[in-house]
Amino acid sequence: MNLEIESNTRVTLNFSLSLETGEEVDTNFGADPVSFVMGDGSLLPGFERRLIGMRAGDEAEFRIPPEEGFGEPQDDNVQFVPRADFDEDAPLEPGMLFTFADAAGGEVPGMIAEVGDERVTVDFNHPLSGRTIHFKVRIAHVEPAELH
Repeated sequence: MNLEIESNTRVTLNFSLSLETGEEVDTNFGADPVSFVMGDGSLLPGFERRLIGMRAGDEAEFRIPPEEGFGEPQDDNVQFVPRADFDEDAPLEPGMLFTFADAAGGEVPGMIAEVGDERVTVDFNHPLSGRTIHFKVRIAHVEPAELH
């Protein structure tokens, strides 16, 4: 049974994500492959779409532009937070990641962009927004999703 990847298939794969600079952002090569069902939201649609038609044993590398990956940075995702909202002794430096509560009670990561005396500039854009991603995959297994 050598199924092709399509909607409603469970895909088991190894992957790596790298930036155009060659810097690896995430990988599970050298570890156990991960499984997900096509369309379950585990992968962004721009990544999923490129897997359609692949079979177990296939390997490929794709270039994913920002608009199909993590999006372009949005100006309204950069917000100003009063310095007083942070612990007084919190060592705030540009590049640090903090977790903030959102209106729905969930958690949202934000990166400190700038630290002033009165306010802190926090960037809530995805750290990979605006970046072209090199997506490398090796398909280990493809099966009908309803078996699980």
